[in-house]
Amino acid sequence: MSTIQEINSTIISGQFTNEQLDSIQMAIKFARNQLATKAKFTLVKGSQVKFTSSKSGQTILGTVEKVNRKTVKVRDNATSLLWAVSPSFLTLVS
Repeated sequence: MSTIQEINSTIISGQFTNEQLDSIQMAIKFARNQLATKAKFTLVKGSQVKFTSSKSGQTILGTVEKVNRKTVKVRDNATSLLWAVSPSFLTLVS
């Protein structure tokens, strides 16, 4: 198996055809969906989670309010803001 650095280097060097790049892109999308599905099943209302805000770059600590099909509603413990976050971006806090 190749290392991630070797894979990235091969992609950047332009050694793949457009069809091969499309196939890689579909495989990555599938793997991300699998991660999100797996993460979603570990979350329940009241779970304490953390994630990094794409807007501010800060780590947000919050409580799961609702688990939807594609997102999880998380209430920020500090500001009470409600965030809609992909389950794959969430980490359980013990």
